[in-house]
Amino acid sequence: MSVDGGRLAARTLAEAGVEVVFALHGGHLDTFLTGCKAEGIRLVDFRHEAAAVNAADGYARVTGRLGVAAVTSGPGLTNGLAGITNAAADGVPVLVITSSPPIGESETRELQGGLDLIAMLQPVTKWAHKAMAAERVGDLVGMGVRRALAAPHGPAVVDLPIDVAFTPVDEARIPKSGAPSIPPLPSPPSASIEAAADLIKAAERPVMIVGEAGLTEDLTPALTRLAEQASVPVFSSTLALSGLPGPHPLNGGGLTFLPMIGEAPDLVILAGARQGMFTGGRNGTLIPPDAKIIQIDTDAAEIGRLYPVDVGLVGSVAQTLDALARSRNWEARSEWCEKAVSMRGAADALYPDVRMEADGLHPYRAAKEILGTFSPDTILVCDGGESSAWIGWAMGATEIWGSLNLGYQGHLGVGQGFSIGAQIAHPEKRVVQIAGDGAIGFHMAEWETMVRHNLPIVTVIFNNACWGMSIHGQKAVYGEKGDVITQLAPTSYEQVAKGFGAHGELVETVEEIAPAVKRALDAGGPAVVNVRTSAEIVHPVTTALLGDLTATDEIIVPYYQNLPK
Repeated sequence: MSVDGGRLAARTLAEAGVEVVFALHGGHLDTFLTGCKAEGIRLVDFRHEAAAVNAADGYARVTGRLGVAAVTSGPGLTNGLAGITNAAADGVPVLVITSSPPIGESETRELQGGLDLIAMLQPVTKWAHKAMAAERVGDLVGMGVRRALAAPHGPAVVDLPIDVAFTPVDEARIPKSGAPSIPPLPSPPSASIEAAADLIKAAERPVMIVGEAGLTEDLTPALTRLAEQASVPVFSSTLALSGLPGPHPLNGGGLTFLPMIGEAPDLVILAGARQGMFTGGRNGTLIPPDAKIIQIDTDAAEIGRLYPVDVGLVGSVAQTLDALARSRNWEARSEWCEKAVSMRGAADALYPDVRMEADGLHPYRAAKEILGTFSPDTILVCDGGESSAWIGWAMGATEIWGSLNLGYQGHLGVGQGFSIGAQIAHPEKRVVQIAGDGAIGFHMAEWETMVRHNLPIVTVIFNNACWGMSIHGQKAVYGEKGDVITQLAPTSYEQVAKGFGAHGELVETVEEIAPAVKRALDAGGPAVVNVRTSAEIVHPVTTALLGDLTATDEIIVPYYQNLPK
């Protein structure tokens, strides 16, 4: 009995428990695609390869499992590169199956050949490899699965050249290979647990920051146990899928609220939140320089990336939190906890009773109205600069299942793919995407993908006819008329959506928002609500990212640390 290389790849994925592959067709992949169908793997096809990889990325983020995408040879793979780098930057387990011209036709100026794309991928993946023989496909795809899922997580790529994919091989010639799976993460040693517990016990003002580890582990149960038993408030970085439930009395909200408390923490527990931009970088605004630090991560190399830690714990973050919760008889810190979480509603005080501006809805009021329509089973996908920041500030005690946000690439346009991946992973939940009008322009054609696959994803667009964070930054640095290529047309995105067969509505007043979003949720299929928002209102996060504009001894470097003159 013989089997071709494409079917072997599909069979290996099925053995690894893969249930869905996000793809865009290409003839090079035909044996793999038909192999997926034969192996019972669902195929979800897209209009652009980057969105397909984004969907695999989003699927992995909301499940903690491997996300798989298939993109064809040449431009199919280079189109998908944007999605691969996004997964790489945030450490998300994604496997990309691709193809290439026949090995024997190398250097003949063949179709989609002549470029070493595997070499291009190697710096931005954990592993990228071209299969050279059909009988090796199974063990190489298995290797890709293990590489992507092993800590630290990240993307892997396996190239099945078309001749390898189409070549039949006698199954008796195929050697047995290792299982396409990895063992569970270990727990840190007891001595490290004891050292961390001593620090928590001695602290007067501890806080816990949950981060990207929640993309590959379910942290909420263990996080809740430690927070409640040890009396530690919890804040969430942008990359956290979920933390404590929204209304929980120890939920401090987004990490940007931490400096507003007025009293700095004396201990910070990084619960799978990696040191970097989303934990304040090296400027000490979010993590005080004199605070003691406990860092928990699956990757030993991440411990102390930017600044030293007092205790580093390497292993499963969930198991570590559980071990810490069990390690002591804890005492309450009621006064500190109450103070620490008091700022999560600070934006309500900053923007009381805002409604309409001269050029559209106040974005904070729009965010509050939209969030008021959510049910607890909602998965929120944020795609945009200031639009995402407004949503983060408006969340308050809103209870949702989880949220996906832009990561370390700041990669606008991922929302369409993330939303599809999340909805495929959790058909029982509501997926709502909130995007800026700049971000939504990258992959609008994926509304057709949602229609074709009958995915009831609701997209709400903050339409201020500009690249908000960029234009506000330019005007702050260069003056009111200093904007350059940051204005957009006030596009009727709801009409674009209707053209693809989705439900679409335009919203221009406060009173229209909630009813329009509710109609979109009830539409039974994909829906788009286009909300006219003000371009004049600047989010404080944008200002913070610019640094001190009044400083005379610094060079302003937007989004990064200013340089001394």
